[in-house]
Amino acid sequence: MVGRVDGKVALVTGAASGIGRACAERLAAEGAKVVLTDLTDEAGAAAAADIVQRGGQASYLHQDVTDEGEWVQVIASVRETHGRLDILVNNAGIGLGGSVLDMSLADFRKQMAVNVEGVFLGVKHALPLMRQSGDGGSIINMSSVAGLKGAASLAGYCASKGAVRLFTKSVALECAAAGDKVRVNSVHPGIIETPIWDTIIGTGGPGSNAGPQRAASLDAMASVATPLGFKGDPADIADGVLWLASSESRYVTGAELVIDGGLSVR
Repeated sequence: MVGRVDGKVALVTGAASGIGRACAERLAAEGAKVVLTDLTDEAGAAAAADIVQRGGQASYLHQDVTDEGEWVQVIASVRETHGRLDILVNNAGIGLGGSVLDMSLADFRKQMAVNVEGVFLGVKHALPLMRQSGDGGSIINMSSVAGLKGAASLAGYCASKGAVRLFTKSVALECAAAGDKVRVNSVHPGIIETPIWDTIIGTGGPGSNAGPQRAASLDAMASVATPLGFKGDPADIADGVLWLASSESRYVTGAELVIDGGLSVR
């Protein structure tokens, strides 16, 4: 099936790499005009350029999702350029691991600011534009398996992703009550190979080449923790996001799409 989101306008945060980039690429391949945002401008611009080179429609904007002023600017740019917004993928997030005894209040607040406040600001400022067309839309908030169950040494991360889960359900009910045709759902990835794991499991820091270490660590982790026995790829999450963005999921709102190889039910 081709063109499943043909003509729609999508905004994907944290789209320079990992799951965000995969979502942007998948949506563009299915006909959406995609606006990618991130803090890492060189990688973000390269991701957008790659989509265009493949025949898709994409552009890149710098954005710190914790800055409300930047949200106002990004949405204004989408309105000016495209005149509408149909799909919002609140993907930007960070993962900070470690004992609750060792985590600083500053790091806890930073994680909540990106993972929770960023999602709140995205919904708050994108929803009016989505409602403007009268055609409805799809808001997809990236949570995690860590938003469904606890994990040792991930208390702060679990708290942030659990907040995204229930925030999503509440906004879904609000939109349904308003009759605005906007659906709101959360996605819950399991062990997916992305750079976020470097700060969670300590396989690397800024400027380090953590790829092989991360891959080996995640392979070992997934073989034990995941019933299917292997880790997922960003494309696995992007496929789920595409479904939620398309009309194929028109009767789905307030739901949790869990893509984790069975991790959460073990």
